[in-house]
Amino acid sequence: MTTRTAPGDPFVSPSAVVADSARLHPGVRVWDHSHVEADAVIGAETLVGRNVTIGGGVRIGARCKIQNAALVYGPAVLGDGVFVGPGVVLTNDTVPRAIAPDGSVVRAGDWRASAVVVEQGASIGAGAVCVAPVHIGSWAMVAAGAVVNRDVPDHALVAGVPARRIGWVGRTGARLGRVDHHHLVCPDTGDRFRFTDDGAFLEELR
Repeated sequence: MTTRTAPGDPFVSPSAVVADSARLHPGVRVWDHSHVEADAVIGAETLVGRNVTIGGGVRIGARCKIQNAALVYGPAVLGDGVFVGPGVVLTNDTVPRAIAPDGSVVRAGDWRASAVVVEQGASIGAGAVCVAPVHIGSWAMVAAGAVVNRDVPDHALVAGVPARRIGWVGRTGARLGRVDHHHLVCPDTGDRFRFTDDGAFLEELR
């Protein structure tokens, strides 16, 4: 059974759990058995699939897709149009422990959460793990199964364990082709890019 909502209102499956302090913008859809924790904010027209956890304090932009069984722990921040594949994990603790050295249980106030930040248009493939603190640039693409433990530049394509850059992609996700030693082009859109002086980053030519 589904719950009828007015046009533009958020849709929340009857089996999903959304904290009273969470904020869902118009057009958000939260599907079966997902959990949106306290003070999370989800932007307009974002889709949250089945069995997803959106942790406390997470900020998600508009028109994102968070696929089934993803775990997005706070204080993660996702820009507009981010894709999070099924089974992705965005962590929030670099050195997790269940107990302190004296054997006592580690409680919420005993450690400080760190964030995974994902910029506009980036995609994280199925089963990837992003180990906080880490920053994933705009329109970057993380391959399925990768483990990201260092920052990813804008438009970079990364893969492996640990993830390493293996190429560059445009806004459509197509790999950029070389024009010459300093310039790349998107085969789908014709957008052109050039390397920065050290060759580690791209900048788009306007």
